[in-house]
Amino acid sequence: MAISHWAEPLTLKSKPDQRPKYIGLLIAGILMGLWPAWPLAWVVLVPLWLMIHRGVGLRHSALCALIWGVGYHGTMLEWVLHLHPMMWLGIPWLGSVAIALFAYTFVTLWGAGIVITWAMGMAALNRVATLGNAGRIFVGTALWCGVEALWSMGPLYWTSLAITQSPGNLVIVHLARLSGHLTITAAIVAVNGVLAVAAAKIWQRSADYRRWLVMALGVFAIVHLIGWGLYQQPLQDQSAEAIKVGVIQGNIPSREKLTLSGLRRADDRYLSSYRQLVATGVDAVLTPEAAIPTIWNPDTSVFGEAVAQTGIPLWLGTFTKAPDKPTYLHQSLLAISPRGTTQYNKIKLVPLGEYIPLASVLGNLVRQLSAIGTNLLPGQLDQQFETSLGQAAVGICYDSAYGWIFRHQVRQGGQFILTVSNNDPYPPRMMAQHHGQDVIQAISTDRWVARSTNTGLSSVVDPHGRAQWMSEPMTFDTQVETIYRRNTQTLYVQWGTWLVPVLLLASTGWMLCLLALP
Repeated sequence: MAISHWAEPLTLKSKPDQRPKYIGLLIAGILMGLWPAWPLAWVVLVPLWLMIHRGVGLRHSALCALIWGVGYHGTMLEWVLHLHPMMWLGIPWLGSVAIALFAYTFVTLWGAGIVITWAMGMAALNRVATLGNAGRIFVGTALWCGVEALWSMGPLYWTSLAITQSPGNLVIVHLARLSGHLTITAAIVAVNGVLAVAAAKIWQRSADYRRWLVMALGVFAIVHLIGWGLYQQPLQDQSAEAIKVGVIQGNIPSREKLTLSGLRRADDRYLSSYRQLVATGVDAVLTPEAAIPTIWNPDTSVFGEAVAQTGIPLWLGTFTKAPDKPTYLHQSLLAISPRGTTQYNKIKLVPLGEYIPLASVLGNLVRQLSAIGTNLLPGQLDQQFETSLGQAAVGICYDSAYGWIFRHQVRQGGQFILTVSNNDPYPPRMMAQHHGQDVIQAISTDRWVARSTNTGLSSVVDPHGRAQWMSEPMTFDTQVETIYRRNTQTLYVQWGTWLVPVLLLASTGWMLCLLALP
């Protein structure tokens, strides 16, 4: 078929009153954020795509994207408001509300920046060349993935479109084995783009809409069939590779744990739980992030003594001193065994909570938000968490949103994944989203995951993303589950997010061909 046919522009009449359109965009964004209602993600990007297909200007594209993006990211991240109340930190009520509102607004707009950048980029490209319907969808999918990939390297990243499918649609999440979570994003953006063309054709009363509707259903079916094929692969775990893990969910809120009595309670609860789990015959015990919120001292720790007595490894969440900067600390997971201690330091720190951006300006205002009265330092990517039971890939709390952290560790020999977090004071919705992030990491790397959280949801997840056990929120719990060491390497582990540069290069080639045509 001639390229000129695909280059046929869509022409929709603009309405004088733009308010219904803006309200529709906001509602569509909100519907995308109604996690875990995953089917909505395959249709609610259509209104924004329609604006792109119409070829509106830069400013109007940015405004439409802002409205949709605020709806989506604002809905997904509403749990950030649960930072309030913070009066227990000595912050006045009004200041607590202001900090929570500022944090919520900032992270919402930061996430919306993905959508705005994409929309403005598409508007600019529409001016350069007549892309056509198919070309616009292809280029738009590539550009969205490229922008998301850029955001995934930054300090704030949680609401990738991929998370809308996890863990509700495990079939499509298996696309992450091919090229990471952005493979899922690409499928969602492409299907919505084709549906938008079909919708525009219906608006124009063109019989051609049927072809585009069939195409959208075909793409949707194909990506799900690929995911289903990956989902059907047997695990084939060997009994010799089994690890019997005891997981502790301490359920000690930070407002209690950071008091003297709370510290004693944490020591008692985690130590007694460790001994009880050891008595059941576990191979190792896992505790949450900052289970013991003090600076690790191997010479005085009761946990080191307990491990020496029992011989059973303990994976303990705590804080450690930075070797080169004694006034700074690491958020760490320690592997304590009779052979010695190794540690993993959290890589992606939470802005304002664990480090202070522009500290010289904001330091005095927000320093109280940190659980430890100093800045934390991030760990390095080249960490190997060697344990007496094999090498693990580790993620501490916010690390879970960054797939490249896990991919690197698995590629370097990680045989299973351990994630630890402290989701206090956030509600169960946030806890479930966090679980969804770890499900993506389990599937993309083909690894078992043991998750320990302070207040929930702790779980054990198999390489197909299925929860073998999950705790209830806001409860003290211990559980014994079996995970398995694995040495497989998915296409994603071997090659990373190769799909993104391939799409960008191919779409660039498409545009050059269009520009070369007379």
